Amino acid sequence: MTTIYDVAKAASVSPKTVSRVLNGDAPVKAETRDAVEEAIRLLGYVPSSAARTMRSNRSGLVGLVTGAISLAPQSTDVAGLPEIFIVQGIQRSMELFGMTLLISDTGGRSERVPPLIRTFTEHRVEGLIYVASHHQSVVLPDLPESTRLVLVNCFDDRQTPAVVPDDREGQRRLVREIAARGHTRIAYLSLSPSLVATTLRKEGYRTALEEAGLAYDPDLVAVGETSADDPSPEIMRQEVERLFSLAEPPSVICCGNDRMAMRLYGVLRSSGYEVPRQVSVAGYDDYRLITETLFPPLTTVELPYVAMGERGSDRLLSLIGGSDPAQGDPERIAGDVVWRDSVVDRTRHS
Repeated sequence: MTTIYDVAKAASVSPKTVSRVLNGDAPVKAETRDAVEEAIRLLGYVPSSAARTMRSNRSGLVGLVTGAISLAPQSTDVAGLPEIFIVQGIQRSMELFGMTLLISDTGGRSERVPPLIRTFTEHRVEGLIYVASHHQSVVLPDLPESTRLVLVNCFDDRQTPAVVPDDREGQRRLVREIAARGHTRIAYLSLSPSLVATTLRKEGYRTALEEAGLAYDPDLVAVGETSADDPSPEIMRQEVERLFSLAEPPSVICCGNDRMAMRLYGVLRSSGYEVPRQVSVAGYDDYRLITETLFPPLTTVELPYVAMGERGSDRLLSLIGGSDPAQGDPERIAGDVVWRDSVVDRTRHS
């Protein structure tokens, strides 16, 4: 293997001069620099990143722990979007700052998280990002006080810096837009009651109704699935029948996510309801593989995974630079409403 001494010999300079050229930490004559660089090229010398790290005490490495890679095909039932989109946002931001992202996948096994984090710290990463599969509370192993950690799509009870989706605000924005288009009977078909997002989105739904001057009617709130692992259409079918048996049935049904909306399309059509002429439907996530291929295309609100990943990167880079507070409430990122043809604008059809 070619060494710095081989380069020095080929360029007829001292090893210290080669080091100066490589590190740019001292002036070197142009002709000397050219000779060293030519020797490096001819010999195929690759500088030791480990040696540079020891000198600078900076590795330029960031560790990321996630289940996004191994679980991407089947992880959409809970959050509606695979967290690989978060990883893409993190990677994009890290590249802009010249950092190298090291990714370890848990394979969906929580017991792998502690050893993965320990391995990263042993390899002197400058910071860590942990990405959860959906908005949730997590418990991570104790880390050295010097470890810089940011959570994305999750939070803990230690006030670790975290970036999460603003589920309350996202649902509020969507229902507000729907109410502004003349709908007064707006139903909500929720995800599993055990999810953090379910509680927050219900709050956003209710807040939007109040802001629009509409009375909250608990009969318009239904559970679309009792478990993310068992999204049975029969549960949804029963709730749809109940909603349309009300004295004042809904004119629009908001769904916990786009996958649920896709199932609702089938249930409604098999029951003889036409979307959106007889009933409008809205989703959540803007999972475009669904929203843009359904007919009619689905009105929804964005789950801002890419933006969350980018913001998580920014937070970690600030921590590394010493300019970000170490603790605080999770930072919430809200998505925009994406209006398509599945919701009728009643102000134009009255």
